[in-house]
Amino acid sequence: MAYERDDESSGERLDRHWSELLQELRLVQTGTQILFAFLLGIAFQNQFHAADGFTHAVYACTLIAAALAVALFLAPVALHRVLYGHQLRDRLVTTTDRMARGGMALLIASMCGGVLIALDVVLPRPAAVATVAGVLVWFVTLWLALPAYIRHKR
Repeated sequence: MAYERDDESSGERLDRHWSELLQELRLVQTGTQILFAFLLGIAFQNQFHAADGFTHAVYACTLIAAALAVALFLAPVALHRVLYGHQLRDRLVTTTDRMARGGMALLIASMCGGVLIALDVVLPRPAAVATVAGVLVWFVTLWLALPAYIRHKR
């Protein structure tokens, strides 16, 4: 049982895809911005200054990944403002889709980095790294492998 919209014009399809992308971005924007704000606060904690080089490196990479994810999730708004009224919805949808995919990859990196920073405090480092590897596999399974499997079974 396939889902089809035979009565939809190409313009209507582009408008629908744009609306769907915006809905998806609304979900990830807020969470990513909250994560970024939380990460910014870590550097100002007294205990963080005493952390080792590994923790500082993970933190720096995590903060940068979160900032880049926020930028990719917000960029479609700026892109839309600049391209509005220029009949470029096809390019807008394609470009925004790529930005969303890139943002989600960076979100995975920042989530894993944040989990590693937290677990490194309460677990031995090898256990923290192994746990984060499991979290990464979980994300890849849900966000990449499952959709690929569903597409393949279609």
